Amino acid sequence: MAATPDMRASDGDRDRVAAALREHCAQGRLTMEEFNERLELVYAGRTYGDLQKLTADLPDIDLNALPAAQAPERRRPAGMHPGVKAAWTSWASVFGICTLVYAMTDLGGYFWPMWVGGPWAVLMLISTLSGSDPNEIGKSKKDRKRRER
Repeated sequence: MAATPDMRASDGDRDRVAAALREHCAQGRLTMEEFNERLELVYAGRTYGDLQKLTADLPDIDLNALPAAQAPERRRPAGMHPGVKAAWTSWASVFGICTLVYAMTDLGGYFWPMWVGGPWAVLMLISTLSGSDPNEIGKSKKDRKRRER
């Protein structure tokens, strides 16, 4: 069934016209003032005829042919394994919880959380500086090769 100007428009129809107006504005065919005026009228429009009047003086745009916006590629420091940040976050969480328990129970006494966080931090520091995977520390080369396959 073909859409006639008297047929009611859906929210999806209004969104498509709004996207086309955004593209026309981005290409310089509309000023921001014209764009804002037409955008208000788009969402106030009830029929296909109302929407058609808003784009009658503009060329047709195939929104599917437009290039999709791509997120900029995030670069990580050379040689750093992606799991390093997660490993340090785990260390900080555990060490923070242990320190909180120490503060609530024996504040001023022997600082036992250093035995939890200290050796772990040393291993983490070695893996961070060497650029290796923190999850591979202590595993043999055979295990690592098997895991890579």
